[in-house]
Amino acid sequence: MTKVIVAGAAGKMGRTILKLAHEDSAIKIKGAFERADHPLVGHDVGELLGVGALKVPIHPDIRECIDLGDVLIDFTYPVATSQHLKIALAHRRAMVIGTTGLTDAFLKELKKASTKIPIVQSANMSLGVNLLFRLAHLVAEMLDESYDAEIVEAHHRHKKDAPSGTALELVRQIAQARKIALDSNVVYGRRGEVGARKRGAIGVHAVRGGDVIGEHTVSFLTEGERLELIHRASSREAFAKGVLLAAKFVAKKRSGFYNMQQVLGL
Repeated sequence: MTKVIVAGAAGKMGRTILKLAHEDSAIKIKGAFERADHPLVGHDVGELLGVGALKVPIHPDIRECIDLGDVLIDFTYPVATSQHLKIALAHRRAMVIGTTGLTDAFLKELKKASTKIPIVQSANMSLGVNLLFRLAHLVAEMLDESYDAEIVEAHHRHKKDAPSGTALELVRQIAQARKIALDSNVVYGRRGEVGARKRGAIGVHAVRGGDVIGEHTVSFLTEGERLELIHRASSREAFAKGVLLAAKFVAKKRSGFYNMQQVLGL
């Protein structure tokens, strides 16, 4: 039985994770928390899910429940995730992190912390997207730079970071496959008199609007043909399923820094 604690319990992703965790006989919800001024603080998680009392309150502080579970699941914001990491490290609790917009400096912190606690961190937790990462890498390896690589991602109007963490991971996969430097070969959107497209460049474009959960299109374009890889998420459950797989995976580890490719055996 994997005992989990969920950060941002009342958010859209937090609720979805809690719903699937409640339905999974191999998972036990032991803790949940929200920011101190959230109106649902003090309410029962079961009330949040509409399933009756589970005797798990939504706490206003991670420190009130961190010792109750084995794995802390964090889909919040970079500043909050940084604070949660320090507490998880002090209490020797495993973490599953799906927060996007993380800085390179914080990722270094995560890797350092992973020498003491096990951590799964990924730009995207869904099986389909992780297959997309592999496919993008494979295609970029097989098609040379005469095929222009372009990435277009779309998300709901409330998403705060751009491009998405998934788009950035796709960029890394393509750059790695083609053995090219990231900093000098990525173009984030275009405006004005930009001139002819640079050979080997990777274009990235972010669309925000409505309630789009997540769409990513990777195009490889050349004279006479175009190959497209597309992933569309129609429900947050696709991500939450991966999260729970990651929680079960990391609960069995003593330390280490892992990604969803490793969790899924890809």
